[in-house]
This record gives sequence, structure tokens and C-alpha cells, in this order.
Amino acid sequence: MVKVITGVLVILVLASGVGVIYSTHLTRSYFTQLQQLEKESEKLNTLYGKLLLEESALSAPARIENKARERGMINPKTDQIKVLQEQP
Repeated sequence: MVKVITGVLVILVLASGVGVIYSTHLTRSYFTQLQQLEKESEKLNTLYGKLLLEESALSAPARIENKARERGMINPKTDQIKVLQEQP
């Protein structure tokens, strides 16, 4: 009877050891994946900041006005402006 209990305990200790090794492996694997995702997030945040700056530069009123003039657009005179109102 003692041999059976000892055998079962040995098997349980070995199974526990394998479980610890497996969980350690998973932890390291997930940590590596987390580090890669954090690097990617950092790169994307940097790119987003650059895109915001570019958008700001491209949508500046002076730039838009210059582009409009390059295409032959002009500000209308007061008598050329017509205001439309919705009829009831």
C-alpha cells in the first residue's frame, strides 16, 4: 500500500513539475509577444503624431488659399454672392 501511495505521489510531483515548466514557457512567450506589441504601438503612435502634423500643415488656411489661387479661384465680390433660404 505504501508503494502505491509513493508511486502516486511521485507521479503527481512529476506532473506538477511539468506544469510549472509549461506555465513558465507560456509566461515567457506571452511576455515576448507583449514586448513586440508595445514596440509596434510606440511606432504607430509616432506615425500618428507625424500624420497629425502633416494634416495640420496641409489644412492651414494660407496653404488652402494659395492652392485655390493656383487653380484660378478667386473670392467672389459682394454682388456675386447669393444667399438661398429654405421656403416654408
